[in-house]
Amino acid sequence: MHSESDNVIFADMSLGELQNLTMLAVARLGPDAYAGEIGRTLAELAQRDLSVSTIFVTLTRLEDQGLLRSTRGETPRRGGRARRVFEVTEAGWDALRATRAASERLWDGLEPG
Repeated sequence: MHSESDNVIFADMSLGELQNLTMLAVARLGPDAYAGEIGRTLAELAQRDLSVSTIFVTLTRLEDQGLLRSTRGETPRRGGRARRVFEVTEAGWDALRATRAASERLWDGLEPG
């Protein structure tokens, strides 16, 4: 795992669509941000039906980049594995804000039609 300080450049970079949507889902879910709920949120709100492996790979990459962090939650049932719960780091929030600002600048003055 990398520390947030290892990834200062991400504040100046825009996220790809999948990264952006995944991080927004994590932020929206708060303490319920584990892979299954993230997938359901992406399907419902972003209309993206993603495989569990795609979600895990994306979450792992974002964590490796210092944009998310995870902890082990409570064990859901006897003998089960504890869920990994994700949260957006400060570097992640910087990257989300940078992506939003870039998109808004590109949309400024456009009227689709």
